[in-house]
Amino acid sequence: MRILCATAIVLVALAPGALGQDGEMVEWPYVGGTQAHDKYSPLSDINRTNVGELEIVWSWDPNEQPMPELGARPGRFQASPLMIDGTLYLPTMYSRVVALDAETGAEKWIYDPRVYEDDASGASPGGNFHHRGIAFRREGDALHLFLNSRTRLYAIDAATGRLITSFGDGGSVLLTEGHGREVPSYTFDQTSPAVVYDDLVIVGSRVPDRVQRRFDTPGSVQAFDARTGERRWIFFTIPQSNDAFGADTWENQSWRYTGHANVWGLMSLDEERGLLYVPTSTPSSDYWGGRRPGANLFAESILCLDARTGERQWHFQTVHHGLWDYDLTAPPTLATISVDGRTIDAVAQVSKQGFTYVFDRVTGEPVWPIEERPVDTETDVPGEVPYPTQPFPTKPPAFAGQGISLDDANDLTPEIHALAIEELGEYRLGPLFTPPSLQGTLQRPQVGGGANWGGSAFDPETGFLYVRSTEGVSPNQICRNEGEDPDVDVEYSNNCPRGAVTAIFRGRPGAIPPVRSRLGPVPVIKP
Repeated sequence: MRILCATAIVLVALAPGALGQDGEMVEWPYVGGTQAHDKYSPLSDINRTNVGELEIVWSWDPNEQPMPELGARPGRFQASPLMIDGTLYLPTMYSRVVALDAETGAEKWIYDPRVYEDDASGASPGGNFHHRGIAFRREGDALHLFLNSRTRLYAIDAATGRLITSFGDGGSVLLTEGHGREVPSYTFDQTSPAVVYDDLVIVGSRVPDRVQRRFDTPGSVQAFDARTGERRWIFFTIPQSNDAFGADTWENQSWRYTGHANVWGLMSLDEERGLLYVPTSTPSSDYWGGRRPGANLFAESILCLDARTGERQWHFQTVHHGLWDYDLTAPPTLATISVDGRTIDAVAQVSKQGFTYVFDRVTGEPVWPIEERPVDTETDVPGEVPYPTQPFPTKPPAFAGQGISLDDANDLTPEIHALAIEELGEYRLGPLFTPPSLQGTLQRPQVGGGANWGGSAFDPETGFLYVRSTEGVSPNQICRNEGEDPDVDVEYSNNCPRGAVTAIFRGRPGAIPPVRSRLGPVPVIKP
């Protein structure tokens, strides 16, 4: 397996009929092309010689506007349409599901679940809505669509755009029940499409990072009967009993109240074997672990579950006791590779920290050694006990810059270099996995990665894995909670002037003042 790292350049073109070389209609029935998330197509109609000649044939605008009276606003459009039987199916920012004629762009129907009315801005503080895709299943000659949005899973007839009333409660099921604790709607959300396996519809969950509470909502994966909506199984990404596997990695029984470690990224499926691959996120609160000492399984892990039963087959934790918001957000990419003459059915997990973890997808054995190496544990944050080691893959090499020192200061001119040194000198600097601090630690890659939810793509003809990576640094400062944020009630958090939410991205100012770069648009670090 070879890795190519590319910047974010995206071209979307719509052509009449979406025809391949043989004149047949081209299908794209899943967000990742297949449920293996390889994003591969053998078509060569559009290539480097003619891509510049593409023209827009039609466009469609969801025309969604902020709703101040409900505290709701649409986020960025992030959905990947499904192309099935000549129709495009996609969700809008407000989770309306739309069917469009692929050749003309004409609307066939729109289903609006009106999720913006559910507890107003509840499920995501700030009311910022976005959704990345839907799933489908064939039932005889019928095509059924599944939308998981906010706190519900909806079943929709693709022919009419109406709810399938035999599913759940009149066409939908509530996803917040059966968690063993109260799950307020504002702590539970859905951003990624479901996985369909046989007669099961499988969903993860998103718990907003800004919600940092002493008693928080744990992440989960749930499977529902595709016909009736009955829940078949649930897997908690944080163990929910003292004798459950992994509970001993939560010292002081901190599993009882810690939340998050949720599955907001896309999951992948080996349909032949019935194996589900699940990437998980950081536990609460993302940057201060003083209330959750230990390694904290199954946070920031790739999990392999039996899709039929939800039973764990194997797991690998990529970050122990996470303090950097290095969620696994990218869907694992399933690929068959050749290594030293051996053919391996593998799974490749790209990460925010710039690593690619590659495993035999059946056994969970690393294809190349992954070493536990000592890391910096020095911290001035009260109550924090950073984990002494972290896993480092020996192959493939990192695809993003890791760690930061004064040697990385931009030296384009003597004046720029002096300003960059001055600015970097205000922070704690160090290698990858340097802990957050009261002063403010610069972490690289930034909180968004590295790789993020767009993930990787695999070309089976060349053996190349393609990764979109971002270069940048984030300030990671911890401060005492003064009670000013109603969504935060833990003792310490990153809601600080130099907290990670105010990330300096390639030297540009972050979204929340007073973080400002003396260099304006010029990168603080070497481009």
